[in-house]
Amino acid sequence: MIYQSTRNNDLKASSAQAILDGMAGDGGLYSPASLDDAALDWKALLPLDTQGMAVKILSALLPSFSEAEMAALVRRAYAGKFETDELTPTVTVGEDTVLELFRGPTSAFKDVALSMLPVLMTAAREKCGVSDEILILTATSGDTGKAAMEGFRNVPGTRIMVFYPYGGVSPVQQAQMATQDGDNVCVCSVRGNFDDAQTGVKRIFAAVAREKLLAGKGVRLSSANSINIGRLAPQVVYYFRAYANLVQSGRIALGDPVDYVVPTGNFGDILAGYFARELGLPVGRLVCASNANNILTDFLTTGVYDRNRPFYRTVSPSMDILVSSNLERLLFLLSKDAQLVARLMDSLGKTGAYSVPASLKKQLDSLFYAGSCDDEGTKRAIGQVWQQYGYLMDTHTAVAYDVAQQYKAACPGHGPVVILSTASPYKFPAAVLEALGEDPGEDEFKAMERLQDRTGVPMPKNLRNLRERPVRHRDVIEPGEMLSYVLEKAAGKER
Repeated sequence: MIYQSTRNNDLKASSAQAILDGMAGDGGLYSPASLDDAALDWKALLPLDTQGMAVKILSALLPSFSEAEMAALVRRAYAGKFETDELTPTVTVGEDTVLELFRGPTSAFKDVALSMLPVLMTAAREKCGVSDEILILTATSGDTGKAAMEGFRNVPGTRIMVFYPYGGVSPVQQAQMATQDGDNVCVCSVRGNFDDAQTGVKRIFAAVAREKLLAGKGVRLSSANSINIGRLAPQVVYYFRAYANLVQSGRIALGDPVDYVVPTGNFGDILAGYFARELGLPVGRLVCASNANNILTDFLTTGVYDRNRPFYRTVSPSMDILVSSNLERLLFLLSKDAQLVARLMDSLGKTGAYSVPASLKKQLDSLFYAGSCDDEGTKRAIGQVWQQYGYLMDTHTAVAYDVAQQYKAACPGHGPVVILSTASPYKFPAAVLEALGEDPGEDEFKAMERLQDRTGVPMPKNLRNLRERPVRHRDVIEPGEMLSYVLEKAAGKER
């Protein structure tokens, strides 16, 4: 399978090179022209354990690596790092199934991919014969940053720099990043929102490629965001894991379609579900769940993407996004038209909006359902689910739960529903406590302790004593300073 830019059919790369580069030199994302060449015997995957599934799926999607090579990489990535060997267990909540993706080292779904990406990156570096140091640039709306730094911490031949929106993540998320240790990690907040940070990172990639700013310096850029195919591919695995669990528990028969409800802002997690569908898994409808920043809901409903709208800071901050990067890959895979995608992205850059052709909108309608849930609905869902089922959700999972109920009411012929749970409730304790009818107070760290006392749900080990850890990263910059900041750090200079 050869990867190519979503904006240029002639810009191609092996899967190893695509991982190493992070994104294409023209600003597009690396994508297969289609997923037909990666078709799997999906039924044969279901009896495997999660790591076995990962080996088969990742070696199909990333064919630069043989199955034997991938097996070694998967073991190195996952062994002993998660709460369970299953990595992503499922639990029954009412008539729905919740897929718990937060049982990894930083209590967020990003751990599944960002435990895998560092070993893929170092293997790709060797396979491509690259001796340069790899400088990972990442924008985060909260969870990616910590998971990426934990994954790349002290990995030889790499450095990682994370940018997050100043005041735009939860205090727990900020503390996780600001206290991150590792000789090769750097964290910096940006005055603005996530889109400012993400756009800044993309502009840095473009400027470095265009002006050869790192030429001869022994450093090359890559990314740990889901714009990197090596970050996206591992997320496909847990769709298969959830389906296998439903079959093995007798909740569905082999071949029954299953609907997946995904809280998403950057469209990566739900795009992984589309990949799973194209690999043969009986995925029914992919349900896109948004918070008050409901640009994806509007797009999937109308076919018009328009980021010229108010930006809201919500209790589900990892979804506070108005520019959903991975949507570009979906548009390319559905249309098979890089020129069309290039025009749409050019329009987005110049006017902040684009409209897809009617034929493409019809394809979207057949694959997706979309809904949104504001902060009030989010807190209501947390309280109701705790009261009725004794299950504690974080704010992002609650958005998905609420939209799942909307979807089932609107589509009575729906299949069994799997809700992707993307973070531990202890990453957003104040909002969760308030949803349970408690006054959270002003101290988010005390709120974590009170939440544990109130519910009896154990706090993840990695979040305990977070307040006592030394703060190592304090930099705050303007969006326009990001390029100079990166170049200074790449040169080993201190501000």
